[in-house]
Formats: sequence, C-alpha cells, structure tokens
Amino acid sequence: MRSPYRGGVYRFLLTPRWWVINVFTLLAIPVCLFMGSWQLSRFETRVDTHNQQQDDASRERKAAARPLSDLLPVTAKTSGERATATGRYDTTHQLLVPDRRLDGRDGFYVLTLLRVDGDVGGGKGMADGKDGAGAKGEPGAKAGAKDEPGAKALPVVRGWLPGDADDPAAAAKVPAPPSGEVTVTGALQASEHQGGDGVSAAGGLPRGQLGMISAASLVNLVPYQVYDAWVTSSQAPGALKPVPPTAAEGTGLDIKAFQNLGYTGEWFVFAGFVIFMWFRLFRREAETARDLALGITPPEPAAPTEPGADRTPDDAERTRSPSATA
Repeated sequence: MRSPYRGGVYRFLLTPRWWVINVFTLLAIPVCLFMGSWQLSRFETRVDTHNQQQDDASRERKAAARPLSDLLPVTAKTSGERATATGRYDTTHQLLVPDRRLDGRDGFYVLTLLRVDGDVGGGKGMADGKDGAGAKGEPGAKAGAKDEPGAKALPVVRGWLPGDADDPAAAAKVPAPPSGEVTVTGALQASEHQGGDGVSAAGGLPRGQLGMISAASLVNLVPYQVYDAWVTSSQAPGALKPVPPTAAEGTGLDIKAFQNLGYTGEWFVFAGFVIFMWFRLFRREAETARDLALGITPPEPAAPTEPGADRTPDDAERTRSPSATA
C-alpha cells in the first residue's frame, strides 16, 4: 500500500527558505574544498622547497664562494649561498646578539661589522686604507666612512657562544676580531625581522647588544651605511662555534608550513560540516512534513499568562474541581 504522504513530502525543498539553504550549500562545499586543496598545495610546495634546499646546501658546501656583489640583493634562491667579502673589521662596534639557541643550548651571537669598499669584495677603497680607515678602528675610520659615499659595512656573525650575553664572564670569552685586511667567507643571509625565528622582541637592550640583525637596527648604531644582508662565517675563531645558515623566509619546514597543513584539515572539516548540517536540516524537515501528511500534529505550547491576568476559559476548565464537572 502506497503511503499517502510520499507524493508531496519533499515539496518543502521548493520553498524560498530551502532555496537559500541549497544555494549556500552548493557554494560553500566547493569553496571549502578549494581552500583546503590550496593550503595542501602550499604545504607540498614547502616540502619540495625543503628537499631542494637540502640538496642545494650539500652542493653549496662543495661549491666555490662567490663575490658578495653577485648575490645581492638577497632572495630565496641566493639565501644560504657561500659569499666572500674583503675588508677590515670595525673593532669599535662589535655587538652581541642575545637569546640565540644552538644545539639545544642558550647563548648569543658575536657580530662584527666588516668595512668593505663600494665595489663589494674587491681589494680597493677602504680595504687599501684610501678612505683613512685604520687597522684597529682609529678615529680616521669614521671620517673615511663619511667621505666615501660607496663605502658600506657587512654584518658578519663570527660565531656563537653559550651563556648569557649580560654575564661579564661569558662576554669576556669573546675573542677580539683580527686587525688588518681580512677575507670573510660564509653563508649569505637575509636581514631579520620582528617575529622571525630566534629574534628577540624585547626592547631596552644594554649597550653593545643587538636584538635583530638587520640594516634597520644597525643604522642608528654605526656612523656608516650597512648592507641589507649579513653573513655567518664558516670559520669561527677561539671558543666560538660557527652558526649554521637558516632557510629563507617562507620556505622550508617551519612552523608556518605545518600551519598550512592544519588549515588544510580545517577547510575539509568545514566542508564535511556543511554536508552534515544540510542532511540534518533535511531529515528534520522531511519528518515534520511526513507527520503533517499523516495528520500527526505536535501540540502547540500554551502561551504563558501574566501574574494577575484573568484566566481564559480553558484555564478555568483545567482548574475546575472534579465535583464541579460531575
């Protein structure tokens, strides 16, 4: 026997309310799937970039260093490549970079500015002493920096030391930079920024310390121009340990890469939630339409009466005593 409610039980799907629900569902599901797929592709791109960086790092350790001028400005491709520059260390502006971890231990970087000439990496200009720079940072070095418009300085992280940069005993272990002309070889790195890995956001550092290795942080500490890049030296003197290069921003398997993976799961969950809610609303609406078709109507809740209001006849009937109704 055919049920009497089969023919029109799904007519509610043609109502304006369900048109809105259906259109929203049809649009939300592909959007969620697209965003999830996009986040997944970003994670896969980072994985591929990480693997490529590992291969490139192995080749770069064996490859010959290139002049600094050939690698500037720093990009995701040139970051981490071996660079070489020739100049003189500014012994009057050696800085400590606190709160840096290496091999699971707390410590600090030792940063010294290498005064190079305008040609970057050549043996002329300040490296030859033509701008008045002395071997040990005499006053003539500052005057020469202002007279030579092409002269700049390259921040060089000479190494890492364990301990607290505020501890005089730990700071005393920092070896003095060499005097005279030197050639530095190391991995090229982009300037750091707030929120970067290992960058200290705390202000008010004591004199002689630097929280972020960048030209913007150094411009007010030294009387000459600074390159928007830095080099971590491959050879560390004394008790210093070489600082390994870091991956370029936006590449590699960092915390942001796993955020992309988490966002992937969230978007797919949103798509499933939309489908679940549509079927839940559909089932509830279909059951209500079926009950109405069979003549089964749920009782409507009685409206609450205000205190002191006159009772309706129905209320009086319900409160009438059994003897009165007999």
